[in-house]
Amino acid sequence: MPSIGRIIRVAGPVVVAKGMRGSQMYELVRVGELNLIGEIIRLQEDLATVQVYEETSGLRPGEKVVGTGQLLSVELGPGLLTQIYDGIQRPLEIIKESTGDFIARGVSAPALPRDKKWLFAPKAKAGSKVVGGDVLGEVPETPLVTHKVMVPPDVEGRLEEIAPEGEYTVEDVIARVRVPDGTVRELTMMQRWPVRRPRPYKTKLDPVQPLLTGQRIIDALFPIAKGGTAAIPGGFGTGKTVTQHQLAQWADAKVIVYIGCGERGNEMTEMLERFPELKDPKTGRPLMERTVMIANTSNMPVAAREASVYTGVTLAEYYRDMGYDVALMADSTSRWAEALREISGRLEEMPGEEGFPPYLGARLAEFYERAGRVVTLGSEDRIGSVSIIGAVSPPGGDFSEPVVQATLRIVKVFWALDTALAYRRHFPAINWLTSYSLYLETLEDWYRENVAPDWPELRKEAMAILQREAELLEIVRLVGPDALPEADRATLEVARVIREDFLMQHAYHPIDTYCPAEKTYLMLKTILHFNRKVKEAISSGVTLSEILRLPIKEDLARMKLIPYDKVKESLGEIMKKIDEQIGSLIKSRKAVVT
Repeated sequence: MPSIGRIIRVAGPVVVAKGMRGSQMYELVRVGELNLIGEIIRLQEDLATVQVYEETSGLRPGEKVVGTGQLLSVELGPGLLTQIYDGIQRPLEIIKESTGDFIARGVSAPALPRDKKWLFAPKAKAGSKVVGGDVLGEVPETPLVTHKVMVPPDVEGRLEEIAPEGEYTVEDVIARVRVPDGTVRELTMMQRWPVRRPRPYKTKLDPVQPLLTGQRIIDALFPIAKGGTAAIPGGFGTGKTVTQHQLAQWADAKVIVYIGCGERGNEMTEMLERFPELKDPKTGRPLMERTVMIANTSNMPVAAREASVYTGVTLAEYYRDMGYDVALMADSTSRWAEALREISGRLEEMPGEEGFPPYLGARLAEFYERAGRVVTLGSEDRIGSVSIIGAVSPPGGDFSEPVVQATLRIVKVFWALDTALAYRRHFPAINWLTSYSLYLETLEDWYRENVAPDWPELRKEAMAILQREAELLEIVRLVGPDALPEADRATLEVARVIREDFLMQHAYHPIDTYCPAEKTYLMLKTILHFNRKVKEAISSGVTLSEILRLPIKEDLARMKLIPYDKVKESLGEIMKKIDEQIGSLIKSRKAVVT
């Protein structure tokens, strides 16, 4: 019997209702005459505090609040990919057809299309024992992703009956399972799952495989593991959104979940227009065929913004359970934290630092902890992963503000975007001196085995040069560049080559937008070979000005534009030219001395 209460107070997105005895925490409710969607976030005797996921203007005390008996949940099944949802999984394109460009209050639509038929191919046999996570059959959801129809996690028993190969809707019964208490559960291709409850798995694995992104500064210097967590903090205009677009397009993941959480409408519009035009680099098909988008712009109700990250990570976990690698982009968690702050203020809770609620860190941890590479449920072990990459938008680019600091205590990769680099048009504007990755040690073995045995050593050498450059620039500011010895000036020149010819990457260039791991390695190896030859030449008495006049400098600058199929051959020739041109300088210097 659903509980029915009456509104006694309205404060923005927060409504207090009396007479809600028998309700449960996080229960979904319908508020007012328009049946607005809400969720119970506090219970005290028969008083229920509800956060409403829609605009509450016009609500009056005395209107009904009706409990549904269900938790805020998402629908999981074929039809998720290619969709664009709002923060509570309402399909925006379908709603647009019925209400126009703006979402009318109280409107709802099924998240999965009910009338579309999917070609179901059974994989399990009648009479067999099944447990949660077992694959009942497969559906070609898009040309890029095969959807695995699984037994829900809470179902276990004997498979009495399974549907033959054919076309079915998500509501048609495709299997019947006799559970231990003797009853028969009818299963469809659709499941429902509460968004605030992580989906179960067997075992969480160590992060020993990198999530290759095709971005040189990330893959070479600050890698993220599959199942890892990363934060991209940066001020306005530093390139957070473009970096996440690049990761979404090129990351080594099967499924992409993109959450536009409280971003400006024009940014989200650009995203919605650009994404359907992007091509999957492996197949040439539209990238949307393996993408789910959640669009919750800054002018939408703040409560739905708070729910959007949970909706997104639940969808990601569902595809992880199929054995896929999933990359989740959240842009941005600062806007999500602002929604928490507003709701906390309406609840009259004691504010923490800068007005954020004291539980900000705990909520962020709840979200990021749902990342991981796991052995999924089921009789056959499958390995899937969810990698979470969250953008953070601190006011004025101030990394000491609470959301950045709380995020840093949780994530293991920190890609710090630098306003000064962005103003110099150095993109991606990731600062190599303040960024870090805690996955370096666990990923070393993979890089040695799959890319090159000396990869970690090259990375350390490159970082040492960049750090030495920062020290030398401090001296230059005090006494000028002419006071430096020739060897130190050569170090500054090599550091400039690393910065401009290796770390800078053009997101919109057809070749430079993506750099495979092997090309990244060969480029770095070539630059460091140049560094060693320069040192040798300087110690032989060659001046830096002579080295800077060599034609090889142009070849180094054009390395990034070499097509991948010609990289080995071309970079091998560049290394030969380095040996020849610098070698001839050394010989001529020795001849002069003798």
